[in-house]
Formats: sequence, C-alpha cells, structure tokens
Amino acid sequence: MALPTFEKKRLIGLIAVLSFGLTSLSAVLLPAPLVTLGPALFITGFFILIPLVLVLGEDFPLVAPAEERETVGSTDAASADRPIAALRDRYATGEIDEAEFERRLDRLLATEDLDERSDRAEADRGGERRERDLELE
Repeated sequence: MALPTFEKKRLIGLIAVLSFGLTSLSAVLLPAPLVTLGPALFITGFFILIPLVLVLGEDFPLVAPAEERETVGSTDAASADRPIAALRDRYATGEIDEAEFERRLDRLLATEDLDERSDRAEADRGGERRERDLELE
C-alpha cells in the first residue's frame, strides 16, 4: 500500500496541527506517569518533523513530487482551453465535420468574450465603489 502524499505546505500544517492537538490531549487525558509524552510529541513535531520536511522537500516520503502537484492544481488558463482542445480532438477524430467545428468554436469564443466583459465590468464596479468610498472619507 502506497503512502499518501501532500503538498509541502499542507504537510507542514498537518504536522503542526497534529503535534499541538496531541500535545494538548496528552496533557489532559493521559495519566500522571505518561504526561511526559506531551512535550515529546511537541518536540518531535515542531523541532524534528517540520524542519525535516522543509530541508528535504520533495525527498521527504510524504511530499508530492512537482509533476503530481501540477496535474492536481490546474491553472485557470488551462481549464479555459480544455473545451477548445476537446473540440479540436473531436474534429481531428472525425466525430464532427468542419461546419459543426466552426459553429461550436464560434460559440465558445463568443462566451469567452462575454466572460471577459463581465470580469471587466465587475472590476470597473469595484473601482467605482473604491472611488465613492474615498470621496465619502
């Protein structure tokens, strides 16, 4: 069974939360002779594991390689190109003819223009609000 992998930042956060949480729980729940495990958990997490993750980076067993992270977190530009790429693939394989390809491509490009216009309009409205707020001050 393979170990799960995490982004470096997420793994550091996970170690920090678990170390602090387990330290707190051990102080409250463990009997008197075992209470000394609390500081050991804290030191192990914050002073051993987190620095190891920072120093070793992708060589640490639980840190995901860069290629894996890029496929998981896709950019907006890549996601915007997916419908056009899928359309090109369908045209290349012969699923749709040239007229259908051009019609669908025009529709995709038209909706892309609408998205850009709405983004610009929202940005303009935000600028107007800031100007009004400054005038009121």
